[in-house]
Amino acid sequence: MLLHDFGKRVRHHREMLGESQERFALRIGMDRTYLASVESGRRNISLQNISKIANGLEISISKLFEGIQ
Repeated sequence: MLLHDFGKRVRHHREMLGESQERFALRIGMDRTYLASVESGRRNISLQNISKIANGLEISISKLFEGIQ
């Protein structure tokens, strides 16, 4: 549940920026298929990659986890 909820948050914020998975992943130095697996809740992501995503979304790590139990 945690991975799925986190992935939904990432997708939501990325879509709010109006960026495709491919463009966003390229911009933050991440493989698109890796990002897709994060957004679908199939990837147990590292703190370093969480930080990359949060920085790319221009939000804090805590904001990225807001509302996730």
